[in-house]
Amino acid sequence: MSSTAPKTTPNGHIPGTRRPRTPPAPTSPRSRQARARHLLRTLRQAARHAAPALAAYLAVRLTGLAVLAFWAPRRRQDLWVNLAAQWDSDWYLGIAEHGYTDELGTAPNANNLAFFPLYPVLVKAVAVLTPGSRASTGLGLAVVASLVAAWGVFAVGDRLHGRRVGVLLTTLWAAFPVGAVQWMGYTESLFTACAAWSLYAVLTGRWLWAAGCASLAGLTRPTGIAVAAAVTVTALLHLARHRARHRAPAPRVVAAAVLAPLGWCAYLAWVGLRLGRWDGYFAVQRLWYNELDGGLRTLHQFRWLLWRDPTPQLFLVMVTLTLVGAVVLFGLSAWDRQPPALLVYTGVVLVIVLGSGGVYFPRARFLLPAFPLLLPLALHLSRASRRHRALALTAAVLGSAYCGAYMLLVWSAAP
Repeated sequence: MSSTAPKTTPNGHIPGTRRPRTPPAPTSPRSRQARARHLLRTLRQAARHAAPALAAYLAVRLTGLAVLAFWAPRRRQDLWVNLAAQWDSDWYLGIAEHGYTDELGTAPNANNLAFFPLYPVLVKAVAVLTPGSRASTGLGLAVVASLVAAWGVFAVGDRLHGRRVGVLLTTLWAAFPVGAVQWMGYTESLFTACAAWSLYAVLTGRWLWAAGCASLAGLTRPTGIAVAAAVTVTALLHLARHRARHRAPAPRVVAAAVLAPLGWCAYLAWVGLRLGRWDGYFAVQRLWYNELDGGLRTLHQFRWLLWRDPTPQLFLVMVTLTLVGAVVLFGLSAWDRQPPALLVYTGVVLVIVLGSGGVYFPRARFLLPAFPLLLPLALHLSRASRRHRALALTAAVLGSAYCGAYMLLVWSAAP
């Protein structure tokens, strides 16, 4: 044998040469079944891990529903109508039934293009497959979405600080002062589900999932831009760190930064095309008096309700205290150095809610999806004594049940 023959490795490869590329083996039905079983096993484990949080969420919301069911007949009101077919619910059901208008018009508070499309589209699609009215379908979707949202809220808290904090964060979110909206034909539950899972995907490095959920959030509510901003800003920070280390940018991170605002931008562009003007959506919002004024109307309402009004309405006082508390909690969140995605998300939501010149009374509801603001409270309760924790949670749950019932049965305007 010649001494100049090339040496080979035990598997027949010649060192220093490119290893021949073998084509991927075709996926067999058995391997697909194995992956499906692995996925189901992972989901079951995740569900068992989140079970205490979901049980706590259901307990809080059922408590609120029991108070509503007890109080509604005494107020001679139809609880079903209040939950499923009134105020914004009626607008969404109208869109599901008749679609969007194609004219701007001049009447204030009358153009349904102000309402984003994902929820009414889901109501229309699911109603074809389910018995009952579209109102019952919409309410059912909201309840299911609230459970998905609660799971996402738990996942974020669990990821950052462990299971106890995740459970407490979910319980506090359920006991938000206007938490009754979570089980109404509104979009807050669906939006929170998209936002929570988008933020969780960012925290775990699942960039395309984060962008997809952010796009869905952008099709659900105007504040969907806050979710998109959280994903895009965090992706850009990630790319900047890679560039500082002279690493090539990850294609998925770049794609996430670009795709996250797609849903929100697509709806605004569609409204512009439908109305034949580039600022069509903003023209609609002006008809609803929802223009940013830098917070002047918010400050005016604060001053009037807290200092000048001799007999302020209870619901408006609750809204004001919720807004003030949200600002304080954002400061605590920044002090705790929450991840940038969470701070950007809650910061943009606060800027939109506080900086709006529109109607004042629904602003506590607008803050409902900003669940990361509750993380400082969840952390504090996780370190408190069991007695202190029980007293605080009991007060929060009972207060939420009363505020929700008062909001729906006594307060005369929309939640």
